[in-house]
Amino acid sequence: MKSYRKELWFNLPQRRGFINITPQVQECLLESGIQEGLSLTNSMHITASVFINDDEPGLHRDYDEWLEQLAPHEPISRYRHNRTGEDNGDAHLKRQVMGREVVVAVTGGRLDLGPWEQIFYGEFDGRRPKRVLVKIIGQ
Repeated sequence: MKSYRKELWFNLPQRRGFINITPQVQECLLESGIQEGLSLTNSMHITASVFINDDEPGLHRDYDEWLEQLAPHEPISRYRHNRTGEDNGDAHLKRQVMGREVVVAVTGGRLDLGPWEQIFYGEFDGRRPKRVLVKIIGQ
């Protein structure tokens, strides 16, 4: 069995946003040479997420508005976590809802995604560099 590991780096200039990272993950798969196996993609930061869904701008706006209703950024005094000097208590909750990682089957050297499925990086406390791990195992 072969194993491949790569870190992808992101630095969004705004607090929240979504990036389609499917092309980068597919490029990792090509670099790995693995034809059959599994691909794990996960955020390495507790205020960011990796998830699978449709690449549709209206859906992304809906996610942003829905998450902001669930865990509004302000007032920052509502979150006990922010008493430590942080201002990102909401980002931790948003990450918990959206998830940490995705696992996708690798078949014939391709990510085995459904017709509309894409892999996304979700940022909830941006303006600094953050990592996403891509780990691929198989043969």
